[in-house]
Amino acid sequence: MKISKELRVALVAIAGIVILYFGMNFLKGMALFTDDEVYYIKFKNISGLSSSSPIFSNGFHVGVVKEIQYDFENNNEIIVAFRVDDDLRIPVGSTAEIVSDVMGNVKMHLKLNKLSKAIINPGDTILGSTDTGIMGKVSEVIPTLQNMLPKLDSILININTILADPSIGKSMNNVQQITKDLTTSTRELNTLMAGLNKNVPNLMNKANNVMDNTTKVTENLASVDIDATMDKVNQTLANVQTLTQTLNSKQGTLGLLMNDPSLYNKLTKTVQSADTLLNNLREHPKRYVHFSIFGKKEKSE
Repeated sequence: MKISKELRVALVAIAGIVILYFGMNFLKGMALFTDDEVYYIKFKNISGLSSSSPIFSNGFHVGVVKEIQYDFENNNEIIVAFRVDDDLRIPVGSTAEIVSDVMGNVKMHLKLNKLSKAIINPGDTILGSTDTGIMGKVSEVIPTLQNMLPKLDSILININTILADPSIGKSMNNVQQITKDLTTSTRELNTLMAGLNKNVPNLMNKANNVMDNTTKVTENLASVDIDATMDKVNQTLANVQTLTQTLNSKQGTLGLLMNDPSLYNKLTKTVQSADTLLNNLREHPKRYVHFSIFGKKEKSE
């Protein structure tokens, strides 16, 4: 049977398309002529993840994204179907994370739960999250920066206004003068401290002498018989109390003198009489003394 040229061209075209399809899938990392088991991941945002994106675990390439579907009926979630090596077992509790690098490349990391020994079955679904990387964090900060720009602009305007004030220059000159004064004061203070450091040994010796004297006084006080001294003090106070009681009573001369008004009055009168007698004797001594060489008696005045 002779094949026409048209049929041969069509067969070559079909073969080329088939080879191109499988070649592209091979280059994307998809296995050919295999029936690998598929797992699923739920995402809220896939951040540019696409079919044939690589999947890594601990930095090692373990699989590839097979298909991405948008779930319109279940909270607008995105379901990502992926295949991994047949020898890889995914423990229960494992998660997936989409990572974007600085260049914008997107890949997915499987975070295997090493604490679980149970294995999920093909067709099960695990939870996924997104790590936007440095660029994502920068994009989160940009709105805050935009809100801050008007305030920064106002602050810069106020700073320029303050710097344009001529008094700022005068203030700077004053600051320089104050700095010079502080430098001079510091130098004088250092000189004073140096002098004090020289006198510190003498001061310490005097302090030691004072401490020695204090120690001696303390030792002398410790050697004093406190009990005997206090007994003598108590005895003296008892004697004083006895004397006080005697003076307050009407017994004895001092007691009578202090407590008997009549005795006090008699003594007062006696003193007054003696004083009058002495005054009269001083004024008229001839009344009381009779003395003459010839024995002549003078007339009384």
